[in-house]
Amino acid sequence: MTDQFLSVLGGRDSSESAAFTRASDRPRMLHRPGAVRSSTRPFVKNGILAGISLQELAAIGEYFEPVVLRERMILQEPKKQLEHIYFIESGLVSLRIVAAGSILETAVIGHRGAVGASLLAGGHLATRQSVVLVAGSAHRILAEDLRRVLPGCSEVREHLVRYTQAQNVHCAQTGFCGVRHDLEKRLACWLCLASDALDADVLPITHDYLSSMLGLRRPGVTETLIRFEQQGLIRKARGVLQIEDRHSLEQKACSCYRLIAGAYFATDSGPSATDGAYSSFESHISSF
Repeated sequence: MTDQFLSVLGGRDSSESAAFTRASDRPRMLHRPGAVRSSTRPFVKNGILAGISLQELAAIGEYFEPVVLRERMILQEPKKQLEHIYFIESGLVSLRIVAAGSILETAVIGHRGAVGASLLAGGHLATRQSVVLVAGSAHRILAEDLRRVLPGCSEVREHLVRYTQAQNVHCAQTGFCGVRHDLEKRLACWLCLASDALDADVLPITHDYLSSMLGLRRPGVTETLIRFEQQGLIRKARGVLQIEDRHSLEQKACSCYRLIAGAYFATDSGPSATDGAYSSFESHISSF
């Protein structure tokens, strides 16, 4: 069964993701892809699946279906029943609140996580919209199948819980950031988080997207990106933005970046580290 699962996972490699420049040779404060993408799991790129034993990987693997994630593909709609959980292998998914004709992004999901992980909190309906921002690939499993196998897969359950906790920190901190921090800090924070999630320094992002998803004025976004480019932090082309000086861009970002990235990094380090991320989050909130 294990061999069968390995062949299924190893058989797909999204051509879209190959177009992006990998960031392994760039200095990063908190993002450590090697901690997730274990050399013992070359066939699994998803951080949650890479952290579990081969036995549990085989047990859950028979329920997986490899899927291509196309740009603008809607994975989940709010107030609709969760049909599938998507374990992201490559690409980028935008998690959004949709209300009264307006959209606000609360988090981005990449190779480290899963779309629909809120299933573990007992939810049967999606509370937010999930839309593919950058094309890639994933392994999906029917929600009912995941519920059935979780009691016998303690490692999968533990990793999903840890990831859900980190994502909750991300969503809560995004709301806090939107009312506390200025445009430049928020924009630098988003670029760093998106780069971490995508594991690339090239982001196919437009000014319109950044202004609409972050609730920022378009002229302000354009002026800030021009300033970042003049400072050598990024390089812009039509519909594409490349991070040139990652370390300096992180220095521009607000404290939310370090907190959110730290919460995701803690998912690789065990429950105590995740609890520490929550303590840091609570201390950060109480300081204002």
